[in-house]
Amino acid sequence: MIRARITVDLDFVLSDLDRRVFGAFVEHLGRCVYGGIFEPGHATADERGFRGDVMELTRELGATIIRYPGGNFMSGYDWEDGVGPVAERPTKLDLAWFSTETNRFGTNEFIDWCKAAGVEPMLGVNLGTRGMDEARQYLEYCNHPGGSHFAELRRSHGYEAPHDVKFWCLGNEMDGPWQIGAKTAAEYGRLAHETAKAMRWIDPTLVLSACGSSHRQMPTYGAWEYEVLDRCFEEVDVVSLHTYFANKADEIDEYFGVIDRMDLFIKEVASICDAVAAKRRSSKRIMLSFDEWNVWYKANTIEHMRKPGWPVAPALLEEVYNMEDALIVGGALITLMNNADRVKCACLAQLVNAIGPIMTETGGPAWRQTIFHPFALAARHGQGRVLQTKIETPTVATKTIQDMPLLLASVTEDPATGRLSIFSLNRSPTETIEVDVDLHGFDARIELVEALELHHANLKATNSKAAPDTVVPLRNDEVQVSGTTLRASLKPLSWNVLVLQQVRTTQPGPGQHAHP
Repeated sequence: MIRARITVDLDFVLSDLDRRVFGAFVEHLGRCVYGGIFEPGHATADERGFRGDVMELTRELGATIIRYPGGNFMSGYDWEDGVGPVAERPTKLDLAWFSTETNRFGTNEFIDWCKAAGVEPMLGVNLGTRGMDEARQYLEYCNHPGGSHFAELRRSHGYEAPHDVKFWCLGNEMDGPWQIGAKTAAEYGRLAHETAKAMRWIDPTLVLSACGSSHRQMPTYGAWEYEVLDRCFEEVDVVSLHTYFANKADEIDEYFGVIDRMDLFIKEVASICDAVAAKRRSSKRIMLSFDEWNVWYKANTIEHMRKPGWPVAPALLEEVYNMEDALIVGGALITLMNNADRVKCACLAQLVNAIGPIMTETGGPAWRQTIFHPFALAARHGQGRVLQTKIETPTVATKTIQDMPLLLASVTEDPATGRLSIFSLNRSPTETIEVDVDLHGFDARIELVEALELHHANLKATNSKAAPDTVVPLRNDEVQVSGTTLRASLKPLSWNVLVLQQVRTTQPGPGQHAHP
């Protein structure tokens, strides 16, 4: 057993936690849409073809915002193909995933699905094969109330009220040579500026996201972000980050290092954003949208990404997640929360089947993959604001990380309810961590509400159709609260959430915190 300590103070706040950090992603890729969220004729489907079992799991997952329609698919997508009478929509080749797109599901169906699921829509505009004109027309279709061509077109399709979509992505991974219509930083930066400018003239309340580098290993990384933002700084609000985690060496300590590199990635891009601001002597701060992130390495060969013959909705990128993948996702969520001052949105890619936390059988059941559980618990309990933490923990040296902390943690506090949530990851493969949490600045009694751990003796354990509950959160009975100190035993290689409640017995005096 090893010991660690977490110190938090109610008056030391990192930032409010933007609920958009618990977003997900739906792309016209594989069986994410067709056979995923949309399957007319399925036993659970409603009259619109929305799978009810997937809808319920989406609500349980707690996703707050959903990015659509891509992804790579976005860079060749004509939005007009996916609106209007379904029988009149064209069938086209999708060059992003070498599939046939029927366009049975499009923008209006997606908006309807989001309303039914209780999530915010995030839309993207095609800056690959199209550009500023398509973007302004798409926005007019979605958000303008009426009296113009594209607003009236929407109304003729049965949607009198505007969709009022607030968060828009200006293209996708535009520096990637695999991208349809890839561009240089200069080309994209100017296009993003002019597109954003036109979109703001239609709706000044938008949140607009510029494309960062496709990933941190890109040869364009860093220089791309700087030049793009230098050209569109005044017109955009956030810049995107993308990363996928891989356990290429099949070594758990090396695998854990991807979490530390994610944290470094966030801080590097934030620094680049601030350098562009400094050049302008501007107080404006560009925020970050980590709108693609997940574990993805087992189902990423050419066989997993392309099927011959241009099939409709083939099974692509259907990663089967295990226990160690769930630990990585849990650690990434801690990292996102601990960067809440700059990360204002994040999307787990994707939602269903294609690298998704939810898996389905076409015509059959749906089940939760292992990574579903840390996300659902973080989305449920990560409320309010993120407190600054001082963590005293042993470290280990790996091949790529010199001093890797064995304990990672994030603490959130919700002023509206008095709930305190402690998320932690024990990265030791052999040692239980006995952690003391010192709580300062609390003027109410602290009670333990819930203590859950995600742990399994077999790191390769998976959930499946036949055994959907192999890896699930279980109660941690090794937690005690005494006054303003909490002590918990965290199993080796476990992800944990401890939920506390501040209970007031008297009315607060002047200057005291008015928690329930």
